[in-house]
Amino acid sequence: MRAVVVGAGFAGSLIAKVLGDNGFQVLVLEAGAQTDHDEAVRRFRTALVKTPLAPYRRTEAAPSSDYLVNTGPFAYSSPYLRMNGGTGTVWTGITPRMHPEDFRTADLGRGRNWPLSYDDLEPCYRAAEWEIGVAADADEQRLHVPVADGYVYPMHALPRTYLDHAVASVVDGAQIDGRELLLVGTPQARNGVPVSGYRPDGNRCAGFASCVPVCPEDAKYTPHRTQKRWSPNVELRTRCVVNRVHADEFGRVTKVSYQRYEDDTTGMHTRQEAEADVVVLAAHAIENAKLLLMSGLANSSDQVGRNLMDHPALLTWALMPHPIGPFRGPGSTTSIEAFRCGRDRATRAPFRIEIGNWGWGWSAGSPDSDTAEFVAAGLRGTALRRAVADRVGRQFTLQFEIEQEADPANRVTLGADRDAMGNPRPSIHYTLSDYVKDGLLAAKRVSDRIFELLGADDYTSYKPDEERYFEHNGEPLRHWGAGHGGGTHVMGSSPRDSVVDQWQRCWDHPNLYAVGCGSMPSLGTTNPSLTMAALALRTADHLVTAFSRATGRAVLAEPAGSRPPPR
Repeated sequence: MRAVVVGAGFAGSLIAKVLGDNGFQVLVLEAGAQTDHDEAVRRFRTALVKTPLAPYRRTEAAPSSDYLVNTGPFAYSSPYLRMNGGTGTVWTGITPRMHPEDFRTADLGRGRNWPLSYDDLEPCYRAAEWEIGVAADADEQRLHVPVADGYVYPMHALPRTYLDHAVASVVDGAQIDGRELLLVGTPQARNGVPVSGYRPDGNRCAGFASCVPVCPEDAKYTPHRTQKRWSPNVELRTRCVVNRVHADEFGRVTKVSYQRYEDDTTGMHTRQEAEADVVVLAAHAIENAKLLLMSGLANSSDQVGRNLMDHPALLTWALMPHPIGPFRGPGSTTSIEAFRCGRDRATRAPFRIEIGNWGWGWSAGSPDSDTAEFVAAGLRGTALRRAVADRVGRQFTLQFEIEQEADPANRVTLGADRDAMGNPRPSIHYTLSDYVKDGLLAAKRVSDRIFELLGADDYTSYKPDEERYFEHNGEPLRHWGAGHGGGTHVMGSSPRDSVVDQWQRCWDHPNLYAVGCGSMPSLGTTNPSLTMAALALRTADHLVTAFSRATGRAVLAEPAGSRPPPR
């Protein structure tokens, strides 16, 4: 059985591994170039401006900051990367599970329901947590999501930061709007102390605070770890931009066309094709939709490209009354989960609160912005160093991830402009509903109360000349993109109103799968990478089972250690 997987990121790498382990001949076509961890670390260390893209070589075939064509009303502000490993190379490494409520948002009054439940996906959550290596405490997670009795994560939870302890000592047990506050540890796909029987890849997290874009200890999971364990049945070809999927008159996919380039500085390329018995699109929510639209496939429901979602993030920032030691450890190690579900969900978007360990880095550009401010005020030498140390040493940020419901008006279409390879650029129409704006406003009010409890000085400021600024009910607000794109080829129970079924198989084509966050009918309030991984493993198991039934071959056993121990 020949499988072509388009994209070597999170979902593509996991599916390729399972298929290769079970007898498929797998060709993975990755649009970006190969990446090297050690080279990325060197480039980041020597970069004068340490941006998220600083460690990685840009290619003309890869999307840049002006790749998306935004048609408004808001600019879609969540970027993604074309390189081996995809955006999973530079992600935050945070891996919470979705809440059971998140799978039935339509029943709660907004968005769409999933064609499967939390209970259906729960075994795949466990498999994904062991496959990518998650550090967490099961008892602590049971405080807000169901976790199977007797289950243990492959690694013990990472230790809390000093900031976490300082916040918890004040807010634990306090109430806001009838909700009791409690800090809980955030599951992390980065190495901690392993449990018996688990052997992590890479070193333990040493708290370098450069998880985005690169961990010098190689402690954070990236798709390269999975790729290292691919069987010889899997072949990776980088610098291959797939621009069409072909189907016969019966709807069966037969091959893909792609553009292969060698020179990173131009769009020069050769045209090639690859035949396949099954094709898996795993190229990001926006790129999957773009490729389906370019190919004229899977759109009998008119839902390809529609229901584009993100987590519009609200950031608030303050100074604690005492030093709390920011920029140590991952971006966030604890969260407040009290507002992600419940009765208010019917009237305003729910949200999840991350306690930000990296000062005002994301929210206000610290410490560069602080230094510039004090220099402009005339400080120099010892006085400047003391002022920066005092300011930065007391900084922290609250990061609110707001649910955005599936809205068919938020969509990806093919733009008139062309990229360097001659392909249409994605055109994005994106806005926020009043439901989301009400959630952002409620989050801001919760932030005000938390800062009061902590005795923190609120420095949050949203200015009309900033991107994504707006006013709602007379109050200024601003949102940030979380990088959590989803919803452009949503799964459902009927081909009339969805693109893929519960296995992420396109309704219109029996051997075409569109996988990843684009299949998710809702994003809830949690970082979606773990759910994407769980869905990918579920789809891979489905493909293996279908293959064994079609050929009469026995399903091959998976390598030891790829799945969690039995309960």
